[in-house]
Order: sequence, then structure tokens, then C-alpha cells
Amino acid sequence: MNRIQIVSVIASFGFLFFIFEIIRQKKLKEAYALIWVIMGFFFLILSCWLQGLHFFSRLIGIAYSPATLFLVLIITLILIMIQFSIVISRQVDKLKNMAQEIALLKNHIEMLGNDKKTKTN
Repeated sequence: MNRIQIVSVIASFGFLFFIFEIIRQKKLKEAYALIWVIMGFFFLILSCWLQGLHFFSRLIGIAYSPATLFLVLIITLILIMIQFSIVISRQVDKLKNMAQEIALLKNHIEMLGNDKKTKTN
């Protein structure tokens, strides 16, 4: 085992521990946690299984195998950021719709209040 492999394995275990800890503390929803856990186990497997990493590196044309870990990490993070951007966009649309509904309801309540005032006068 070389130094970069040891660092990769330790980092993968640390990452998985961190993910499981924030899941336990209920700071991360299970739906999103699954993505991070899968990513953590994928990096752990690639960190431990050097022949698989070398094979994957040769397959995509990368001469230095540990660089493949960083490439996969960057691609994974980009995909996760895109997925979170989609979720945030949906939430913004829902918030806008709720704000409009609240404004309409507030307007309707004010109109009912004004109608009661004019009828009592």
C-alpha cells in the first residue's frame, strides 16, 4: 500500500463517518444521504482496489491512477450540484406560489373586513 492509497482510504472512511454522523443527527435527509453514501463507498472501493482503479484509469486514458479519483470526485460533485440546483429551483417556485397565495388570501381577508365595516356604518 502506498502513501496516496492510505490517504485515500483514510479520507474515504472519514467521509463516510461524517456522512453517517450527520444522518444520525438528522441534519441530512435520507434521500440526499443515499447519494453521499454511495459516493463514499465508491471512493472507498476505488481506494482499496488498486487493480480496479488502474483498469478504470487505463480505460479512460489517464496515466496516473490517483488522478482518476480526483476526476471522478469532480464529476460526482458537479452532478450533485446540478441535482441540488434542480431541487432549489423547485423550492423557489413553490415559495413564489405560496407567497402569491398568501397575498391573495390577505387581500381577500382585508376586503371582507372592509365590507363588514361599511355594513355596520
